[in-house]
Amino acid sequence: MNMEIPDLAEHLLGIDAASPLGRLRRERADILKHEEGAYRELVLPPRPGRVSLAERAALALRGALIEGDAVLAAHYRALLAACGSAEEIAAAEAFPAPAGEGRLAVLFRYADMVAQRPADCGQADIDRLLAMGLTARDIVAVTQLVSFVPYQVRLLAGLRQLRGELQGEAA
Repeated sequence: MNMEIPDLAEHLLGIDAASPLGRLRRERADILKHEEGAYRELVLPPRPGRVSLAERAALALRGALIEGDAVLAAHYRALLAACGSAEEIAAAEAFPAPAGEGRLAVLFRYADMVAQRPADCGQADIDRLLAMGLTARDIVAVTQLVSFVPYQVRLLAGLRQLRGELQGEAA
């Protein structure tokens, strides 16, 4: 599945690469490279390990909803629709995370805890993920993904603000 977008933030916000904001972003090409690299590795890795692309999209959708960014949530909803199911979309959008030991339920509860109460995360939570068949590498990837989505939300908020300021200067 090729869901790669050259610059996700610019795509989501409709920023033209030749616009003042697009040019400003290219002054720090290293940041763009790392930003897109993190997205590819955490959300769309070529070898996703034991956390499927659909599960990654579901976790990212849930994170975008927790953070309250409708544009980013719509992106992850579309990604999940492309690689998952309507049931997974509904599950990702259900709050609080469901009880039980189903794989998505456990992943969602872990993600919610990492996103909202990271100090509460303990060895029992890690052991539950290991018991589901995740490797230490998979758990690190899930944790990084859960932490990456709030970064994306803040990036988008900052770009929206800059775009508004630059448009105000041009007027």
